[in-house]
Amino acid sequence: MSRLIHSTPRADGYRMPGEFEPHAGIWMLWPERPDNWRNKALPAQKVFVKVAKAISRFEPVTVGVLQSQYQNARVMLPESVRVVEISYNDSWMRDCGPTFVSNGAELRAVDWIFNAWGGESGGLYAPWDQDDLVAQKVAEIERVARYKAPLVLEGGSIHVDGQGTLLTTRECLLNPNRNPDKRQTDIEGLLSDYLNVESFIWLNRGIYNDETSGHVDNICCFIRPGEVALAWTDDRSDPQYEISQENYEILCSAVDARGRRLKVHKIPLPSPIYITKEESRGVQPVEGTLPRREGDRLAASYINFVFCNGGAVVPTFGDENDNLALVALQNLMPECKIMGVYAREILLGGGNIHCITQQQPKV
Repeated sequence: MSRLIHSTPRADGYRMPGEFEPHAGIWMLWPERPDNWRNKALPAQKVFVKVAKAISRFEPVTVGVLQSQYQNARVMLPESVRVVEISYNDSWMRDCGPTFVSNGAELRAVDWIFNAWGGESGGLYAPWDQDDLVAQKVAEIERVARYKAPLVLEGGSIHVDGQGTLLTTRECLLNPNRNPDKRQTDIEGLLSDYLNVESFIWLNRGIYNDETSGHVDNICCFIRPGEVALAWTDDRSDPQYEISQENYEILCSAVDARGRRLKVHKIPLPSPIYITKEESRGVQPVEGTLPRREGDRLAASYINFVFCNGGAVVPTFGDENDNLALVALQNLMPECKIMGVYAREILLGGGNIHCITQQQPKV
């Protein structure tokens, strides 16, 4: 049983490690809902398998599946991937799953409140009650104690450097459909208590037209302490240009918890990607779910990658900038083997590789 702890990680000497620190494994959830994933999620499932295979070259992978999908997932996924039954509403493990914290010898889980990116005011689907239980279920499976944080938060809305600095966006964390009763200082206090951080770098906005309200994991991430990768475009006619330029200026003037100025590395964005008629028709919309309309611009970014032990799995889009981004990331992280996975199907669902994964740190 997962023991519920009524203190905080900070009080107990636990911290959230940086994603680039060693992992015990990666968690994922299996896609299946036809109102978000086209053609009954079959194309998305094939890409999730490719992501799981790529990650499993570096570290163990666990995929949670619904009872109705267990046999299908077990056949499609390699034997090296652990498959466990979990009930959930959709497959965004980064956002509904636990944030793990460590004291170096023991692991614990932080269980945030999940409201499907906005609840009754802008949430992307309903219900989300089973998603809100995923963090507790993962903690049970891993037999780790759990903190229940009094904050609506998705894992994709934060990045940490493991040394006391947290990176996020005002567009998301200060959105009134998350925590309308809390000010920025209130949220910083809770993040400090539950992640053991002390310095906050607030970007204003995330990737243009990102339905998650500007999750930071789609626009900027720590590649190591003191260094970040930022999604960038030189196209001044693109509405993303102003956002990236503003974030660049914020990051260049920021100081982390250790007093360092950040090194900011620009990673090119793919050309704008739009939903096709065929892709839109493949989704079975229902009331209360965000529609997938032909011509809608998707929030594509190479920053939405996941670190693995000695590697990183990066989304690609069949774009001329794919290779430029992969080479740039490889040069920035020579200690990692950079692997690209064609991930348009994940993008069509509203996120990408980082969004469908959650690391479990090694202790």
